[in-house]
Amino acid sequence: MRKALRWLLSLVVLIGTISATAATAGAATAAEPDIKDRILAIPGMSLIEEKPYSGYRYFVLNYTQPVDHRNPYRRATFQQRITILHKDTARPTVMYTSGYDVSTTPSRSEPTQIVDGNQVSVEYRFFPQSRPTPTDWSKDDIWQAAGDQHAIFKALKPLYSKNWLTTGGSKGGMTATYYKRFYPRDMDGVVAYVAPNDVVNKEDSAYDRFLANVGTKECRDRLEGVQREALVRRGSLEKKYQQYAADNGYTFTTVGSLDKAYEAVVLDYVWGFWQYHLIAECPTIPADAAHASDQAIWDSVDTISGFSFYTDQGLAPYTAYYYQAGTQLGSPTIKQPWLGNLSRYGYQPPRDFVPRDIPMRFQPWAMPDVDSWVKHHADHMLYVYGQNDPWGAERFSLGAGARDSYVYTVAGGNHGSKVALLAADQKAKATASILRWAGLNPAPAKPVASFDAKLDAPQPQKELALRP
Repeated sequence: MRKALRWLLSLVVLIGTISATAATAGAATAAEPDIKDRILAIPGMSLIEEKPYSGYRYFVLNYTQPVDHRNPYRRATFQQRITILHKDTARPTVMYTSGYDVSTTPSRSEPTQIVDGNQVSVEYRFFPQSRPTPTDWSKDDIWQAAGDQHAIFKALKPLYSKNWLTTGGSKGGMTATYYKRFYPRDMDGVVAYVAPNDVVNKEDSAYDRFLANVGTKECRDRLEGVQREALVRRGSLEKKYQQYAADNGYTFTTVGSLDKAYEAVVLDYVWGFWQYHLIAECPTIPADAAHASDQAIWDSVDTISGFSFYTDQGLAPYTAYYYQAGTQLGSPTIKQPWLGNLSRYGYQPPRDFVPRDIPMRFQPWAMPDVDSWVKHHADHMLYVYGQNDPWGAERFSLGAGARDSYVYTVAGGNHGSKVALLAADQKAKATASILRWAGLNPAPAKPVASFDAKLDAPQPQKELALRP
């Protein structure tokens, strides 16, 4: 009886001990800092706002960056705008950039949906919300921007310890590539969409060959006819443009004149159609431009190229891009022989779209360096291009030194091409690669997260004018 009693008392004590231990563990879990507090505990991180979204936490933040990563301990800093779509610290994380500014509306890039992960979105340095005053424009280069991403990764990696991918479309895809080139060990994979690769800035014949053969002859004829007619009617349509500018308060100091701005818009027309539209939309282009009304010509050019863009007000948000295009990235110069002698200026260089008080000097070694590195050292890198996207005429390619890296093309695709639009076998291979790089099971090769009509809706990618 005494033995039974002692056993019963021992059991009660043991149960009490286990209960106390469980309670202590529960209290520790409950006491773990909220993810917002953990993020804001990072030196240099400050909250702008938190926006609610079911199943996530969404933060709009500023992160303090040095203007010059080569001299990070100098006093010159700036506040870089970033956002965090927080899912779970146990999930992979995707670093996304458009290469331009950052949206503060919750959204997921395609890789984020595929891996069901967190997303850190980064505004490119020196765009309006991430620009120091005064601005040392010489620090608006690809190495410094890669340094921004590296600093953000180092700051957040202790919180988000699982695999990281980086992604972006167009200039964002270029940015993801440059980041991998300069910090090859940070990211476990790169998914770059429709990323141009202008290796030799003065050699642009690939674009001319592309435009001479893209789509169908009927569609090309329609586009060339409207573009030509817009220059034939320069006098009457520029009067309309002058009134349009007056009505909206537009000025032309940067580009130099209304005439130069008008021609720049018109010369973007054919390229702009193929960049953002599909061959199925060719019937929307006037078939007999010579007999179309002035309004029909104006409307078609405005819809595709945008008459507001080459105004001072349209160019101002993109100074950081045009500065880079004129100093490192390069830019297309295409001939468009169907215009004959109607063009007065030809394709104008980026220098014409940057205020004259900002000095610019081109660095011809920047892009060949990146191109060579991708050919010989690409590792866990995936590129997606659109068959009918002009920017893909000069693209990244892989050499013998590349490992576990791929280039895919969407049949008939434009500048919005993505993995989901690839042929079935390529889609499966690309998706499996993304999952594998994220540290997840690549089978079945399909997105882990369900489609969300708001988070996964295509983001407005259309940038009026010839810009990646």
